[in-house]
Amino acid sequence: MYKQIMTGLLLSACALGVQSAEISPHESTMWDYYHQRLLDNAGYVFDERIHVLTPPFAEDARQVPIEIDARQLTGEVKKIMLWAELNPIPQIMVVEPGSQLENLIAVRIRVEQATHLRAAFLMDDGLWHVGTGHIEADGGGCTAPSVARAQEGWEKHVGEIFGARHARDNSSLLRMRISHPMDNGLSGGIPEYYVDHAELRDDSGQVLASFELFASVSENPTLTLALKGDTHARLWLRDNNGNEFNARF
Repeated sequence: MYKQIMTGLLLSACALGVQSAEISPHESTMWDYYHQRLLDNAGYVFDERIHVLTPPFAEDARQVPIEIDARQLTGEVKKIMLWAELNPIPQIMVVEPGSQLENLIAVRIRVEQATHLRAAFLMDDGLWHVGTGHIEADGGGCTAPSVARAQEGWEKHVGEIFGARHARDNSSLLRMRISHPMDNGLSGGIPEYYVDHAELRDDSGQVLASFELFASVSENPTLTLALKGDTHARLWLRDNNGNEFNARF
């Protein structure tokens, strides 16, 4: 009897181990909520071709680099949506890409605690293709006081844009940094003050991609984009106070 009981327990443990091993890294308690809230319960598929790259641990939760590499996707991308599930301000950005924008985006964000990161691509097949990443963090990145505001004369530099365009093969890599406090309204009674819209335009003024940004993006934000072809581009920005900034690359 004892041997039968032990055998049963071992078999049960093995079965549980198999079930645990089969749990998808995409699963989380918040997925259903965001599927309804952000994707409007539309059809989706978790797609391993979408890579959400992060450091294993956020050494500075106010400045966490993330990279979305979905260049293996085929077909036309209609919209891109990025969010951090457990942030108090979960949305990072919404992108409406033109045909010249490659499926490569890098940005720095704030994280309040360890969280799943999602990158959802609405494709021409009508489905959201979703990639998942995870970042460990001690937390506090969303409620920490601004470093930029502690620097004397910071307001004189708001809207300054630094960056460069790097030609490679038949594409261009744009790396940009914008001087802006990106206040999210969660720290020290300071109201929201952040860049909320951006457009990447060519020299003729045609929009190559448009971006809706949220206050989960880090202060003095960095943005990396890739364009097909050796094309010059202009970045246009507007913050929620109506200030506009632009620079050519």
